[in-house]
Amino acid sequence: MLFAPPPSPRPLAERIRPTTLAQYIGQDHLVGPDGVLRRMAEHGVLHSIILWGPPGVGKTTLARILAQAQNRPFIALSAVQVGVKEVREVIEKAKTQPGTILFLDEIHRFSKSQQDALLKAVEEGLLTLIGATTENPSFEVNNALLSRCRVYTLRPLEQHHLVALLRSALVDDDILAAKPITLSDYEALIRLSGGDARALLNLLELVVDFLSDGNNGPILIDDSAVIKAAQTRTVLYDKDGEQHYDIISAFIKSIRGSDPNAATYYLARMIAGGEDPKFIARRLVILASEDIGNANPTAMVMASACFQSVSFIGMPESRIILSQMVSYLAASPKSNASYIAINQAQATVAKTGDLPVPLHLRNAPSKLMKQEGYGQNYQYAHDYNENFVDQEFMPDQLKGLKLYDPGHNAREDELRIRLRALWKSKYGY
Repeated sequence: MLFAPPPSPRPLAERIRPTTLAQYIGQDHLVGPDGVLRRMAEHGVLHSIILWGPPGVGKTTLARILAQAQNRPFIALSAVQVGVKEVREVIEKAKTQPGTILFLDEIHRFSKSQQDALLKAVEEGLLTLIGATTENPSFEVNNALLSRCRVYTLRPLEQHHLVALLRSALVDDDILAAKPITLSDYEALIRLSGGDARALLNLLELVVDFLSDGNNGPILIDDSAVIKAAQTRTVLYDKDGEQHYDIISAFIKSIRGSDPNAATYYLARMIAGGEDPKFIARRLVILASEDIGNANPTAMVMASACFQSVSFIGMPESRIILSQMVSYLAASPKSNASYIAINQAQATVAKTGDLPVPLHLRNAPSKLMKQEGYGQNYQYAHDYNENFVDQEFMPDQLKGLKLYDPGHNAREDELRIRLRALWKSKYGY
């Protein structure tokens, strides 16, 4: 007689998935005492939203909790696995189940036509959409659908969140709680999981299984045991885990360091691992401004063109476009002067608050404003030689404050010379 093997238990991350906000770890800015999503859950009001954040920070769990708190029908779909047909089936089902919540994971994977299929149902309130994405919705969700949703950003989990999650798993999971487990180190578990809660729990379960094999005694989980267990499965590139963050970091730093060879190597690593080419292209646009800036203004134009080209061409041809852009950016002169300038400007605003704008720079659309001196003595630059006139633009308290200091490269040296000629000694150019 043949006996069927006992069913395998569900993954640890599913077994201990929180069902209430009291159990939920992290995202205090959204679900804390004054958090907007907590207020929604408690007051029974939920509009269509998009949850944007890195992998494994609780987007799916939060969507389920919101639905359960309001006792509403909940349908979960993954944009990777479904299309317009399945979306229309959900819409038809929602007509007979008022208040239905559709959770669409990885909504950024839906094409424009697939997203458009949701528009009318969301607009009419036939269903409430909760979309989840790891990518910037401004780039990946079409404007019509985005305008009908509110976007909430989920932050990466901090170490104390991840430690709390590990401790909770050892106590709250029946399978782990039945084992004599001592967890003495956290660093390797957290580092190897890359801040992803799901990956962290999967790794914990892997380590426990590894240490339990042929062992009925106490189980000590320390960093060396974690590393040894993790080596039993080799991953070339996990785009949702530590390798993702390590390789994109090495990629960016190689371009910033003007090494096209290393940068191209890490590009190939990402391509081999199935990384989204648009993710890579977006990072290049950011780098073109942050690390090259006015040292080579053309870099920003080319990086933007690269993103557009990659968006409509796709792989495998996009690898050629990305390679061209990577080598160009790596070989370009570097400057982070604009990046430093905006950081200093924001720090100044945070410190000094809402300083009054000088009267001569204010608009004067009404007679009263003109009487108050708005716009008086403003000098129109184009009326003067070389389209420049020496006048004050900063608030009185910030006169002479220099925020932009051109980098030391050929292009920005030209800008420095021009600014020095215009402003003389005022800003120290």
